[in-house]
Amino acid sequence: FAGMKPVIVVHGGAGRIFKEREEGCRAGVVRAALQGYSLLKQGGSALDAVEEAVRSMEDDPHFNAGCGSVLNEKGEVEMDAIIMDGKSLDSGAVSAVKCVANPIKLARLVMEKTKHILLTESGAHLFAQAMGIPETPGEKLITKRSLERWKKNLEPDSNPEEFQKDLGTVGAVAIDSEGNVACATSTGGLSNKLVGRVGDTACIGSGGYADNSCGATSTTGHGESIMKVVLARLILYHMEQGMPPEMAADTALDYMKTRVGGLGGVIVVSSSGEWAARFSTKQMSWATVKDDHLHFGIYAGERHTKSVDEALASESKGF
Repeated sequence: FAGMKPVIVVHGGAGRIFKEREEGCRAGVVRAALQGYSLLKQGGSALDAVEEAVRSMEDDPHFNAGCGSVLNEKGEVEMDAIIMDGKSLDSGAVSAVKCVANPIKLARLVMEKTKHILLTESGAHLFAQAMGIPETPGEKLITKRSLERWKKNLEPDSNPEEFQKDLGTVGAVAIDSEGNVACATSTGGLSNKLVGRVGDTACIGSGGYADNSCGATSTTGHGESIMKVVLARLILYHMEQGMPPEMAADTALDYMKTRVGGLGGVIVVSSSGEWAARFSTKQMSWATVKDDHLHFGIYAGERHTKSVDEALASESKGF
């Protein structure tokens, strides 16, 4: 071991989190961070840790990824995901995939079992079959809440744009004891989006980026805006220029807001183990574990801290 202290940071999406969902979102990001951290503590890789954290949130219906994803205009779930290894810059991504419980696992397989980076829709489906990934019926991924929202957005006087402020994407970044960084991001996209719409999540440099020489970042927010400014890579660029993670994140988010009117959120870990969780939206659920301490929050300026042992104890009681 190079003796690096492992760090993991996760987000459950930037936007507007309704009161009745706050507890579930907090618990979900905390659980994901603790799961990823326990892998890191056992000497596991950053790559495994971010995949595990994101898988945990894909399986949690509170988040717009995996089960609980929002529906496209036809009432179907179409998901995007990405994973990137900061050591080699290897990356794997999938876009517009259906009937897969964990798109992040599929993205990891694209990275490791193909010469490609991004597989889409029916091609991704064929690849999943070839890899022996069980098919999950589309309706299994649809929650009552997603269905209700989809119907509401179809009403003639509705404004889907209004709902799109409640943007969810889930993501994780980590550094392991060997000093390798990784990122992972997964999403169901925008509510009532056009069939075949792919946002920032599946795009390297927009939805996430990881490079051992600098750090790793995962983004959330308005995908089209994020793509215009290549947000994840922009943050690392600022860090390469010498900015600390928090300042780099704020600078990039501010640029996105002023230049294209886009709001979002980001999590960052630097190659020296500094971290940040920043957002320009009203809220973003996030959690991080470093030095056996868990920090988490949803609102700007909100930060709770617990020891990992304390958090694991309340976790086993089911929050």
